[in-house]
Amino acid sequence: MRRIILALPAFAFLLTFFYLPLLSIIGLGFDPKAIFQILSDSYHKRVISFTFAQALASTLLTLAIGLPGAYIFGKYDFPGKRVLKAVMTIPFVMPSVMVALGFILLFGKGGPFGELNILYSWKAIVLAHAFYNFPVVVRMVSALIERVNPSYEEVAMTLGARGFTLFRKVTLPLIMPGILASALLTFTFSFMSFSIPLILGGYRYATLEVDIFTSAIIMLDFKTASSLALLQILLSLVFMYLYLKALQLYAKREEQKVMRKPERITLRTALWVVPYFLLVSILILGPLIAVVYDSLFYTGSFSLEMYRRAFSQEYNPMFGTTVLRTIANSIFFGVLTVVISTLIALPLSYSLVKWRFKGKVIADALATLPLASSPVILGLGYLLIFRRTPLYGSWVIVALAHSIVAYPFVLRAVSSALVKIKQNLYEAALTLGANEERAFLKVELPLASKGIIVGAIFAFAMSIAELATTYMLARPEYTTLTLAIYKFISSRQFGPALALAVVLMAISGVSFALIERMGEEVW
Repeated sequence: MRRIILALPAFAFLLTFFYLPLLSIIGLGFDPKAIFQILSDSYHKRVISFTFAQALASTLLTLAIGLPGAYIFGKYDFPGKRVLKAVMTIPFVMPSVMVALGFILLFGKGGPFGELNILYSWKAIVLAHAFYNFPVVVRMVSALIERVNPSYEEVAMTLGARGFTLFRKVTLPLIMPGILASALLTFTFSFMSFSIPLILGGYRYATLEVDIFTSAIIMLDFKTASSLALLQILLSLVFMYLYLKALQLYAKREEQKVMRKPERITLRTALWVVPYFLLVSILILGPLIAVVYDSLFYTGSFSLEMYRRAFSQEYNPMFGTTVLRTIANSIFFGVLTVVISTLIALPLSYSLVKWRFKGKVIADALATLPLASSPVILGLGYLLIFRRTPLYGSWVIVALAHSIVAYPFVLRAVSSALVKIKQNLYEAALTLGANEERAFLKVELPLASKGIIVGAIFAFAMSIAELATTYMLARPEYTTLTLAIYKFISSRQFGPALALAVVLMAISGVSFALIERMGEEVW
């Protein structure tokens, strides 16, 4: 009974601030007539088909870029491997609005790749999604390649298998769960992407997320927005179900205790490894370097004019607050997100990992379901539920929304840490006289501290980067750094946007460095 009571407040929180808004969308959107109108409307049909197409293209390009890197990191050892792997993880924690700005600089008119003419097209969206998601492929697949039992390959080699045949017949089936899991996660992230299509595609290349946002915020048509959101929720649930199934297979492969000894890179191998890393480094570092470089130049000469404009009230009258306040708001919401999401994720993850009880599968699904939602859908649900309450427009609702967005990743990080704790350590503490609470505080909590810290840092990074819910719910005085950058971009004031993007990059960079230092996986 005490165990149930421990998890009840967390489930009550999810019920109030996730499931009730979700049910409000389902209640308003579950109208056969409205859904039929959407499916028969040429614009909405084009948006839905494009959302699928760009997610599929993004997934294929991400795999094409990420799988060679996963193979290199999983099979070979070379100087600077850890540093290079850390660099390749940078995109996953970089705010999308900042990356979009970097792509505008690189592929816009006057940019080094402007001749490619891909900006404000589906090509830019797909490339940006590949930038974001290929670290997931590299991390997940390389982890399985490292765990391929070398005896399987040795037996196959004695039977005459070599080169690509050996890879196709032996290695590929063993790492396939990692490929499937990372591909499904990439597809889901690309399918539910908001900032990248909004900034790099505009309304011509709108996705379902942008369509929902436009219907609710621009057109004030909550009925259509809810019906579109209902379609996306159903599709997202299918994707997440497939992802969780693939993740189960991945977890079984990851339990493999035999670690292969990494090989040294030969000169022949280096002939394709070095060009690969050069190209990937350009893809990763190019947008980030472009943002920093362009922020330091004005009319062709070195200047801090962009920063002066960014922090001057003269150039940001649309905010309703100062730039310094937007930075303070971002940090404030980030800290609140850390506290709330960690307090919710810790008891839930402990209950699901450590205890056995009836209905555990259902409880696990309910706790994981927020991962299948999106910030735009969450913002729409909050508009439907809270717009006539004192909560709407307050800083509290923004913090709550950020916490729900970040919570699934904290749950994942904490659960991964708890799974690694051997049960006999906890049992030994009990036999020595400790009760359950003391055994948790003295044994399990310290052992899981790395995962908890990584989850907390990741929650902070996600809050700093969040745009959709802030745009939909925040009053002007609660404008965050990310929203300020988007407003500058929308008004074509790229100079101040660049300066604030550098500030945002610095904050996100510190978060990334701390996550990498802890050495724990989040996805």
